[in-house]
Amino acid sequence: MKKSLVVLIVVVIIAVSLVGSVFGMYNGLVSAEENVNSMWSQVDSQLQRRADLIPNLVQTVKGYAAHEKSVYDSVNEARTKLLSAGSVGDAAQADQELTGALGRLLAISESYPELKADANFRALQDELAGTENRIAVARMDYNNAVQAYNTKIRHFPASAIAKMFGFNQKQYFKAEEGAKEVPKVDFSGSGK
Repeated sequence: MKKSLVVLIVVVIIAVSLVGSVFGMYNGLVSAEENVNSMWSQVDSQLQRRADLIPNLVQTVKGYAAHEKSVYDSVNEARTKLLSAGSVGDAAQADQELTGALGRLLAISESYPELKADANFRALQDELAGTENRIAVARMDYNNAVQAYNTKIRHFPASAIAKMFGFNQKQYFKAEEGAKEVPKVDFSGSGK
């Protein structure tokens, strides 16, 4: 009788430990996934900030270079794609298109010295440069969170818990092919 009671207690302790371990792993996965979602929210917020700056920048440039319609159209089209992106991959592709279009828009300023001298244009360039830095930091933080989460759901025994509860790998915010070249945009106004 005593021996069976000891065995029962040991079995109960092991069962409670296993259940507690499963709960702990599940909660850890939930926390990691929420961290990824939070970091994506930061990226999305900065992309929205940049998208909100673009109409002001386009209007300022239009005042000096009204005949550059194709550049304005490509900026607006890329901005619309970014705002309607439904996934991380779509957002990354739209971001690359927008970056290229903005580079072409800002390159127009080289042909218009009075535009480069415009205080509103310079302020918008500075704001855009600051936003680009914020986007870069937010992307890095997001990708770091994705790496930690993806690693966590692949480690055993958490991988079994992840599979059981439907935790799937998250997508990194990657640059498109050919996007590794940094666009040469002169924010100093010196043209060099």
